[in-house]
Amino acid sequence: MNGRWFAPQAAAPDTAARLFCLPHAGAGASAYREWQPKVGPGVEVVPVQLPGREARFAEPLITSAGGVAKELAEPLVERSGGKPFALFGHSMGALLAYELTHELVLAGCPPVHLVVSGCTAPHLPSSAGREVVHQLPDARLVRHIEALRGTPGEVLDQPELLELLLPVVRADYQLYETYRFVDRLPLPVPVTALRGTEDPETTESGLRAWDGLTTAPFQAVAFPGGHFYLNAYLDEVTELARAAALRSAARG
Repeated sequence: MNGRWFAPQAAAPDTAARLFCLPHAGAGASAYREWQPKVGPGVEVVPVQLPGREARFAEPLITSAGGVAKELAEPLVERSGGKPFALFGHSMGALLAYELTHELVLAGCPPVHLVVSGCTAPHLPSSAGREVVHQLPDARLVRHIEALRGTPGEVLDQPELLELLLPVVRADYQLYETYRFVDRLPLPVPVTALRGTEDPETTESGLRAWDGLTTAPFQAVAFPGGHFYLNAYLDEVTELARAAALRSAARG
């Protein structure tokens, strides 16, 4: 049953490192379907499949980042097959990757690198008076999703697809918006933090604050664009993730 956490694919035993990818709010493992050809040989891309979506549609959604991390840590170590591995997460996926890294450090199996994207450092206070997305009426929630420009218009225009999508988005925003930071020792893991320069959700200072959560090397990288900048810069993002995994794996 541990395999349900990952997109179905044959493991690549001859790979030098693995890259586990956690999706943004409302998305599933298919968000990373284009990554393996771009990442290329030597690093196996392993998309994480969260409960309640795609092949796991019938399972209850999880609305706790810590809950996801605790359930996912052991299957992920098993899926790594003893190879060095890095974590990548975008937006909500970045928060999950951060919590997961803490679980893996406690288990004695830390990733060689953590790459977070489109996410303010989780120890910073949330914006006062900010709209609580997971409590919005359906119509306003759809407008919020449209404004982010990360969901195909054909999905938002189909009532049947929206009926499936909105509960997942709502639960994921609940996970993100009810998250409470736990003060712990900084991670002994290198961190690379990415953002779009026009993303109102992730400022430059909010991105650079990730530096305070690690004792290892830190790098901040900005790309032109909004919250889903990586759709336009996928080649650059995947190359950065590949280089981080291989460079760190070589050090290990």
